[in-house]
Amino acid sequence: MNSTLIEVTERIRERSAKLRGDYLARIAQLGNRQRGFERMGCANVAHAVAALPANDKLRIVAEKAPHLAVVTSYNDMLSAHQPYEGYPAQIRAEAHRLGATVQVAGGVPAMCDGVTQGLPGMELSLFSRDTIAMGTAIALTHDVFDAALLLGICDKIVPGLLIGALHFGHLPCVFVPAGPMSSGITNSEKAKVRELYAQGKVGRDELLKSESAAYHGAGTCTFYGTANSNQMLLEAMGLHVPGSAFVHPHDDLRTALTREAVATALKISGRGPLAAGQAAKPIGHVVDERCIVNAMAALLATGGSTNHLIHWVAVARAAGILIDWTDFSDLSGVVPLLARVYPNGSADVNQFQAAGGPSFVIRELLDAGLMHEDVLSVGGDSLRPYTFVPHAVGQGGEVVRQALPAVSSDDGVVRGAAAPFSATGGLKLLAGNLGRAVIKSSAVPEDRHTIEAPCRVFTTQEAMLAAFKNGELEKDVVVVVRFQGPHANGMPELHKLTPPLAVLQGKGFRVALVTDGRMSGASGKVPAAIHVSPEALAGGPLAKLRDGDVVRVCAVNGVLAALVDEAEWAARDNVKLDPSEAGVNAHGLGRELFAGLRRNVLSAEEGAITWL
Repeated sequence: MNSTLIEVTERIRERSAKLRGDYLARIAQLGNRQRGFERMGCANVAHAVAALPANDKLRIVAEKAPHLAVVTSYNDMLSAHQPYEGYPAQIRAEAHRLGATVQVAGGVPAMCDGVTQGLPGMELSLFSRDTIAMGTAIALTHDVFDAALLLGICDKIVPGLLIGALHFGHLPCVFVPAGPMSSGITNSEKAKVRELYAQGKVGRDELLKSESAAYHGAGTCTFYGTANSNQMLLEAMGLHVPGSAFVHPHDDLRTALTREAVATALKISGRGPLAAGQAAKPIGHVVDERCIVNAMAALLATGGSTNHLIHWVAVARAAGILIDWTDFSDLSGVVPLLARVYPNGSADVNQFQAAGGPSFVIRELLDAGLMHEDVLSVGGDSLRPYTFVPHAVGQGGEVVRQALPAVSSDDGVVRGAAAPFSATGGLKLLAGNLGRAVIKSSAVPEDRHTIEAPCRVFTTQEAMLAAFKNGELEKDVVVVVRFQGPHANGMPELHKLTPPLAVLQGKGFRVALVTDGRMSGASGKVPAAIHVSPEALAGGPLAKLRDGDVVRVCAVNGVLAALVDEAEWAARDNVKLDPSEAGVNAHGLGRELFAGLRRNVLSAEEGAITWL
């Protein structure tokens, strides 16, 4: 095992000892109770089974058969979640075949960041994660289940489901993905049209044609953003049935894997013939500090979404585990970059899967001592099953798994640990007199890893875009967009800034973005110091910047600093949010409902948690 991996794991264990111990004691108390239907009053039981067929009632009450919950994030607004419409029927049929019963315990909201990008709805996006966690808790609080199947894929949905499930850590849980859409136009073609539109060289019709060719069917968007990073991390945590992340929604194998997820939930429930007398495998035991470190390593090795430097802090906290950005940074120093998937390369996730996908990456990290193998997983008592690739065989669609070749089938997409794309991971911690931030360095050309230039300060995306259109940014510049943190407006993603910044960089200017907002997994080739903490509205030093201050963004040495005389910097007051702009996010399109979350949210580095 790599010594840094061991050191990071041990310090996480030590700092979390009290919190984790209390968590395990709570879930042990819940897990040692009588089965729900035997513990509850008769009226409670009658309500719980009232709408079920008579045979299911008999199985539950008289035969004491295992009973599964389904928590679903289905809606047909999200292309990735549209396939879930038919999953309850598939799951119910398979459970019946295996002698068990199922109820859809509840549904949770699921918003599409692609729809709300740059619009007021995006200000609810980050907070939707904790809303989903609460919805998951409401679904499971009926407290009659032996295990749960969690249906979710996209950006805030998986972290929300996972946080909610970990608050029911006594329950065995299996996550059930639905897979990516088929490949459309290349991501580089899509990005090019966006840049041309930003320059006014093509119109709206051409842009819509391009976007519609990219996002065109059922399944997850095919770039390696937060949604697909979610799926990679769930594989690395052992919470899927092995190898199920990136199989197309309409592939026969997808149906077989969904059936296998039902059987797996029954096996780890500790109840019924499929459990074969084995003890239950609760999610609160599966997700320990080693499991969290495995997720962090997988994120770094694949150049995954920067959003997970927020989300997985919150996920870990839900399991009584404390991690921070220094842990990510130290791991990034030893975990090699093994994958190049857009925006960290030109390939999409279908090409990633074809070249070996999560199974290849996990195998390489395990063999290099950069992941913990001796962990619990829903697929077994180690992580090794996740190094094999599933196939469906026979008319019944039985799932069999095969070992991958020793080398990648496309080393332009995935490489082994002995010859990686980079010796270090794809994310970097930045720190200095402007606070702490992160940068997705793997997507940025090496000659842009250090930018030093006068800054131009904005408080809205719209103001920055107007300055770009007016030609005011045609120079070396560090664009600062502040008052975009969780307290200020919910920390929206700022992807509308990417095309104009890419245009400026393409013209030869040395440009960078600094913001207390987010850019997520789709942040591209322009260096972006994001998630700056503490945020400007909470008194962070980003509020001290003035137009023309020279700012240094250095992914090589991990520096984010205003190059201002130390005495002058100390004497400066923080700029306050302009009264005309203060509170603009407080009303309209439901934003007033989230005022309490904006007031109470923790910082980005603390996971932007609203429930502590």
